[in-house]
Amino acid sequence: MGIFDQGRGDAQAPRSLAARAGSAVGRIVGLGVVAIVAVAVLGGVVGTIGTGNVGVRTTLGVISLDELGPGIYFKWPVISTVQEFTAKEIAIDLQDLTPKAKDNLSLQDMDVTVYYRAEPGAIAELQARYSGQSVFDEANRVWMPAYGLVFRVARNASYEEVAQVDSLVMHVRRDALAGAILSNMQAELDRTDPGVFNVSRVVIRSVRTDPSIEQSIRDAVANQKKLEAMTIQTEIAKREAEIRITEAEGIAKANRIIADSLTREYLQHEVNQALQEFARRGNTNTVVVPANMGVAPLINLPAGVPAKP
Repeated sequence: MGIFDQGRGDAQAPRSLAARAGSAVGRIVGLGVVAIVAVAVLGGVVGTIGTGNVGVRTTLGVISLDELGPGIYFKWPVISTVQEFTAKEIAIDLQDLTPKAKDNLSLQDMDVTVYYRAEPGAIAELQARYSGQSVFDEANRVWMPAYGLVFRVARNASYEEVAQVDSLVMHVRRDALAGAILSNMQAELDRTDPGVFNVSRVVIRSVRTDPSIEQSIRDAVANQKKLEAMTIQTEIAKREAEIRITEAEGIAKANRIIADSLTREYLQHEVNQALQEFARRGNTNTVVVPANMGVAPLINLPAGVPAKP
């Protein structure tokens, strides 16, 4: 038994050595793969495109019109480069604009923000067509496609649309002005690159007119308020006049009714009643009888007055 056990142990020894050698080779291969990947990454052979972005490949100075989608990409070192472009909404801030209004008066300051995006499938063609117009966003480490082109279109549209509005009403027409700028921009971009750009929003952040215009605006508002007050006063006077006219018409109508009811017989009756009252009292010196009355005047002298000789 000892001899056989010794033989079996001698047979297992080569197997153990082979296993250890295989394990070492595996580790070496694994380390080699890791080293190759590290070299590839450090050498720029492998890269990634973030969600919502596309890559544009340039090989030996030639731009490929096929965009790279989000995920991992491979490229040839030295001779090939990949730029990552955003396909998300981009904001363009236009600061310190001084356009002229319709009345030929310049604004003191105007700040506008324009939001746009480019179609993902057209970004490579944009880069080939408008070389040098894209701008690198340091904060997000991506390129903004045709930023310079859209910036100039937005600035020009702002100046054109401000020229259609009087400076005195500019501050109350911000929304209409923003809509006009958006429509102007979209039409111009569609004229040169149909279906590539989408101008989603235009926000007018600030509009400041010349100080003299500001005073004119305040005067105009004050005059408008004064006019409104005068209109109200006129309306009140008109209503009061209508009330007085209505009252006068009522009085006139009442007088006509009374006049129609004062017949000659009725007036004679009233006179007779008055004379009877004078006679009853007995202390009346003078009685005035209306003219054209068919009665003789009565003169009552107070008792106890002696007649003159």
